[in-house]
Amino acid sequence: MALSTSSVITLHINGEKHTLPVDHRTTLLDALRERLDLTGTKKGCDQGQCGACTVLVDGRRTVACLQLAVAAEGREITTIEGVADGDHLHPVQQAFLELDGYQCGYCTPGQICSAIGMLAEHAAGWPSAASDDVRPAAGQPPLTPDEIRERMSGNLCRCSAYTSIVEAVARAAEADASSAADVPAQSKEAAA
Repeated sequence: MALSTSSVITLHINGEKHTLPVDHRTTLLDALRERLDLTGTKKGCDQGQCGACTVLVDGRRTVACLQLAVAAEGREITTIEGVADGDHLHPVQQAFLELDGYQCGYCTPGQICSAIGMLAEHAAGWPSAASDDVRPAAGQPPLTPDEIRERMSGNLCRCSAYTSIVEAVARAAEADASSAADVPAQSKEAAA
């Protein structure tokens, strides 16, 4: 008896559940774009090299062209369509808009999702290849332009808007740091 090559899966995307039948070989990218009409996530190289299809899976950056949809079942997926809070743009989106962190815009959804994941990694103290001191005791490395470039190196921009992208990510990091500093002390304690 042959094993089935398809399944019915439930994906949690942008706070909503989507149940759909998929072939086991269907990538998360194809499920998002072709099956669920979430076309903000772009198909670039389809080989995991350009970053245009970057989404967040459980808050971590993932190239959706290499992730099988069946492997994403039960995990929280955030696409560019789910980054904003209603009409209120995410700080990374706002910074990209203000600093022209895009030209043609094709790579922008992946750049924004990657930047959100990267800023979370940095806030958690993860070092990069550009970090001077990678010892845990050294703490969070400063988010310099070189650090941002290294951390965003998996996302290519064919228009070469890199200078504006680095500036936008730096501004979003500053906005995030200042909003965290504005949280009253008792709210920080409650969050801990």
